[in-house]
Amino acid sequence: MSRLALLERLKVAQQMPKYQGRDITTISAILSNQALARHVEVCEQAAGIVQQPAGDTARQQA
Repeated sequence: MSRLALLERLKVAQQMPKYQGRDITTISAILSNQALARHVEVCEQAAGIVQQPAGDTARQQA
């Protein structure tokens, strides 16, 4: 996944009630892409955001 896509996902997580008043995005400036991906996953899990694997979308439509 591109860095831009990860930052967009992190921006969505930032808007969730769990992170209101907290900054979870500034750290992204110093993280590698792999570390950023993990940070996004952890934040999404904590906020209750469920991401579907890319392959699941195709199976659901079939």
